Amino acid sequence: MGDNKNFILFAVISLAILIGYNMFYLVPKQQEADRVWEIARQEAIARGELDPALPAPTRTAPQAAPRSDNAAPTSLAFQDAGFVRIETPELSGSISLRGARFDDLVLTNHRVSKDADSDNIQLLKKYGENDAYFASFNWFNRSRAEGMSPTNETAWTADQDILTPESPVTLAWENGAGVKFLIKVSVDDKFMFTIDQTVINTSDEAIELAPYGYIKRSGTPTTDGLYILHEGPIGVFDGILEEVDYDDLKDDGNFEQPTENGGWMGLTDKFWMATLVPNNESPLLRARLSYKNIGGTDVYGADYSHQYEVIAPGTSAETTNRFYAGAKIVDFIDMYEEQYDIKDFNKTIDWGIFWFLTQPIFSGLHWLFEITGNYGVAILLMTVILKLILFPLANKSYRSMAHMKKAQPKIKKLQERYKDDKQKLQQETMALYKTEKINPMAGCLPMIPQMFIFFALYKTLYVTIEMRHQPFVGWITDLSSADPLTPLNLFGLIPWDPPSVIAIGVLPILMGISMWLQQRLNPQTSMDPMQAKIMGMLPIVFTFIMAQFSAGLVLYWTWNNILSIAQQTVIMKRENAATDEAK
Repeated sequence: MGDNKNFILFAVISLAILIGYNMFYLVPKQQEADRVWEIARQEAIARGELDPALPAPTRTAPQAAPRSDNAAPTSLAFQDAGFVRIETPELSGSISLRGARFDDLVLTNHRVSKDADSDNIQLLKKYGENDAYFASFNWFNRSRAEGMSPTNETAWTADQDILTPESPVTLAWENGAGVKFLIKVSVDDKFMFTIDQTVINTSDEAIELAPYGYIKRSGTPTTDGLYILHEGPIGVFDGILEEVDYDDLKDDGNFEQPTENGGWMGLTDKFWMATLVPNNESPLLRARLSYKNIGGTDVYGADYSHQYEVIAPGTSAETTNRFYAGAKIVDFIDMYEEQYDIKDFNKTIDWGIFWFLTQPIFSGLHWLFEITGNYGVAILLMTVILKLILFPLANKSYRSMAHMKKAQPKIKKLQERYKDDKQKLQQETMALYKTEKINPMAGCLPMIPQMFIFFALYKTLYVTIEMRHQPFVGWITDLSSADPLTPLNLFGLIPWDPPSVIAIGVLPILMGISMWLQQRLNPQTSMDPMQAKIMGMLPIVFTFIMAQFSAGLVLYWTWNNILSIAQQTVIMKRENAATDEAK
């Protein structure tokens, strides 16, 4: 049991460090960012660049399109040349005909918050706006002759005004010397765009071109800053996953690598991403994650370039690439990985080093959700399944603990008899354990897999969008957020929002009670008064710690404790009955 106590203390310290990191580092960091933001706003008002009567700009949450304090410069060359509207079941927005840029994209089925009047998530934003975020596809011209190939200032024409899953759009531009460039854009009913780039050479001279695509993002986004989640530049190059933090890319410079086996590259947020998927049958000349400071604004990007191809007079060349822009929905990503043979595309979701646990747990939860229609119920059922899987290990542990509890009087006698001879006490205690069939390590055994499962479930709830804004019952309207109902404001009757550190919800309180009841069932080994106080305070400490975690995670722990109490009670009664019968 000493090892058991040490393990619990280790878990408490680990969780305390995590909460402390959030309270004393991340929160002050965010407050400082807000202070800088407000100073910049006041300076803009003083310069006459911002109307003080307008509401203060909102610093968007991590799940929305993050903001910076700098705007991308506006150029006269980028005056509006018209646009093509995008309308799909999941997306709305437009493609600018100036530079053929995807620079306006809203996710119509995802909101910034749970509130019904909350804004939809805006993923891509126009050039010239704060935090411009856009993608484009074009050609490099080896001759670099001016006017012979389109640029990011070219005004394209479109064969129709709206892009839908049923009606692709073709953009066209001619260089006036017999070469025509076409970009056919198709989109499905989810988040995947297909880009067919065609060059038709009717001139008398060969032209040497390399198709390319890029994503650009102005400003350093605000991220959660947790080690369990990657947000930033990401890609798979020759089968190797590369995750680069914004700060690292800024400090270390561009990550660049030619690749022979396709891959993908892009920028990812917690729940959203913009990702380029070049044709995996064509070797790339370059695949890159990039950083550049332009006019004081940090600009991050991901891009690729195919190898140069000579297009002889009277011939044409076509390249098909893809562009994923939207929510990181597991089913969609898995479908695209198989459909288009995109290697390791499911790694756009940060499953972590315990992917062998997080992925099966998510798959099980999602399957149960499809059956029940409620992720809370799915968590309850998944907990039962996990308890059944661990039943033999837990059964052995609880039997040993029952024997330990019955042997307490004998252990106390040994402690009194050999209180001055520690070595003899240890020998006699071990002999007693052997006689009474007690395994002192048995109490720790179920905790080890439980901690791994706990972390995997925490990771699953944190990184997957499927449980975002999912309700359970009653007041629990978002399993991915902390329990909002607290007795400190009489469960909402008092119009006061207590600080999150002390705002203990109903579910964490139930978890603390279940932990205390489970602790009472365990054999009370001898310990000094200080240790006894620490052990007695653990349910309270964990109640405060777990109050900051998602309701889905607390629901799992509470239900797991209740099932453990029931299992332990049954086993102890059975062991006591067996002992009485033997006597």
